[in-house]
Amino acid sequence: MISLLPLAEIAEADVDALLDSAFGSDRHGRTAYKIRAGTRFLPALSFAATESGQLVGAIQCWPVALAADEGTVVPLVMVGPVAVRPDRQRDGIGRLLMTQMLAAAELTDATQALMLIGDPEYYGRLFGFTAERTALWRAPGPVEPGRLLARGAAVPAGAGLLRPAIPAIA
Repeated sequence: MISLLPLAEIAEADVDALLDSAFGSDRHGRTAYKIRAGTRFLPALSFAATESGQLVGAIQCWPVALAADEGTVVPLVMVGPVAVRPDRQRDGIGRLLMTQMLAAAELTDATQALMLIGDPEYYGRLFGFTAERTALWRAPGPVEPGRLLARGAAVPAGAGLLRPAIPAIA
């Protein structure tokens, strides 16, 4: 039976091993890593799936922003990676993790501005993510425009560059 728990309770080395097995050890060069560079995952929205004490899946969410061309900075939550151990893919673990994250996001109002890079068929059909408002967004690396997806009432439609969220200086 799959158990969900906060990702912060899982050893970082175990999460890294899962991500390597799901996405390859060259994953650090991907655009998603550049968008969230220097940030820490959001503990309230990041979960692990375990079975018999073994990590079989994980979802991480990150504070990012859209630096709009007109000068504003819009905070967003970047969803992903959603990683499932290769031998357990297609068992519904990713869907379970996404559902848990969305339920947690509802409690924090984070559902107002979520974004991810992923399969539009899957994330659109099951979770309501679309590319409708992301057409003018740019990323600090290559990304297929149709795979840059968002959902939420606060998602901006204007042009801008995705980047890590920078904490406000007091």
